[in-house]
Amino acid sequence: MENLVFSNMLHRPARTVVSVLGIAVGVLLIVFTVGLSNGTMRERGKREANVGAEIFFRAGGSIGMSGGEALNLPAPLKTEIERSEGVQTAVMLAQNSVAADDNNTGNRLIDGVNFDEYATVAGLNIIEGRAITNADNEAIVDTGFQKQKKFKIGDKIKLWEREFTIVGTYEPAAGPRVKIPLNVMQAQLGGEGKVSAFLIKIKPGTKPEEVAENLQNKFPNNQILLTSQIPELYMQGIPALNVFLNVIIGVAAVISALVILLTMYTTVTERTRQIGIMKSLGMSNLQIGWTITQEALLLSFLGIVSGVVLTVILRYLLTRVTTLEVEISPLVLAITTVVGLIGGVLGALYPAIKAARLDAVEALSYE
Repeated sequence: MENLVFSNMLHRPARTVVSVLGIAVGVLLIVFTVGLSNGTMRERGKREANVGAEIFFRAGGSIGMSGGEALNLPAPLKTEIERSEGVQTAVMLAQNSVAADDNNTGNRLIDGVNFDEYATVAGLNIIEGRAITNADNEAIVDTGFQKQKKFKIGDKIKLWEREFTIVGTYEPAAGPRVKIPLNVMQAQLGGEGKVSAFLIKIKPGTKPEEVAENLQNKFPNNQILLTSQIPELYMQGIPALNVFLNVIIGVAAVISALVILLTMYTTVTERTRQIGIMKSLGMSNLQIGWTITQEALLLSFLGIVSGVVLTVILRYLLTRVTTLEVEISPLVLAITTVVGLIGGVLGALYPAIKAARLDAVEALSYE
């Protein structure tokens, strides 16, 4: 029976290849879209957590990590925080999201920092050029962003309809990819003397959880987050994204099922006479239906493998020319495999039933 399945597929190689590619597109739609969304959000979350501080202190009521809130924490709060038990230093931070025509989301999150204190905690090193000063319209970018956008020292980057001069590049990537002087962002947003958050470095030998609890008790109206939790915050911060990804998975499953349905229905129609011969030789309805289903499952499996291979190739090409990340997780691959095989079975269901119900005499006389 296995030889019959393979011979059926090889009888029309062009149609088999097209069917496999059709399923592969559905798999690519699932794995790549989900992987790109999750990978980009997780990479951004890791950068936000890679700031050398253990605790992220921000105003109560802040939602997500979009940088859409106003600067609403008084800068002098830094002194009170540093007097708290277990705190070594608190670094002032302003964040804002600005329009960016060259960005995939249409917005870019940027940091306003006092470079020296921020670099000390985050471990930043200037690779090319120099650090930002308190002068207007200066910016530094991480080397990955520089490579992606092909920036050179002295190039301009547009923020708030103003042009900022790139005066240096830094490593490692920590937080948003573009940083400007804190006082410049405060003046731009009308928030002189205020910040978005504080990055808190704890004293050696103390536990982040205990320090965070102490800070929460001391400042109950503010949000105290462990930086290790930030990646998951990003993953959970956009509920609409999860709905979108579920829709993508559903659409891809329907595409796979329709491709299999069309392929197997055409196969049964073309092989009506062959099915009649098999019935006359004693093959049961169950065996004929299972043969059709096996062929559908094999096509689905080949399509799934091809889709994953295409995803890996596309991921490799994308990461070479951009800073985007595509996360190919075992869970997504498992879901994709199950969805693809179920789609194959559903698509083969009607053709298999039709083939099994054919009358042997009518099938033999079919032209």
